Order: sequence, then structure tokens, then C-alpha cells
Amino acid sequence: MEEKLKIKISIADRVYPLTIRPSQEEGLRKAAKEIEALIKQFEQNYAVRDKQDVLAMCALQFASQVEQKSIDKENVDVEVRERLKTLNELLREKLS
Repeated sequence: MEEKLKIKISIADRVYPLTIRPSQEEGLRKAAKEIEALIKQFEQNYAVRDKQDVLAMCALQFASQVEQKSIDKENVDVEVRERLKTLNELLREKLS
């Protein structure tokens, strides 16, 4: 069984102690760094009342990116299926 690792992640001037698998550490630290950069960007570009507003905007930004990637993947999958179908039909014609 993989041993757990205790780390502290800082987001929006708050420290969050976490117990994680070592394989998760890099991803969590990168995510926290990306969140901090986005917080800074929102604070510089918009009149922000409090950290909760900024964090809500960060959550919306990340969630929309995930959803857009899912939509893009579905579109690519459909396109790939159509191309494969066309290639399959061409092959059948040539082999007949």
C-alpha cells in the first residue's frame, strides 16, 4: 500500500493541509500555482470585492475549460468516426 504524504497547499492566502498519495503531489502543486496566478490576474483586471468572488470566477474558468475540452473531444471523435467510415467505404469499393 502506498504511503500517504502530508502537504500544505496555499490558495488565496489560506493554507490547506492535505494528506495525499505521493503521485498526486505534483498535480496538486501545479493546480494551486495556476489558481494563484488566475487569482492575481482577476484581482489586477477587475474590481474585486473579496476573495470569494475571485475564487468563484476561478472555479468558473476551470470548469468551463474542462467542459470545452469535453465538447471539443466529442467533436473530434465525431469527425474521426466520419473519416473512418468514409475510408472504410472507399476500401470496400476498391476491394470489391
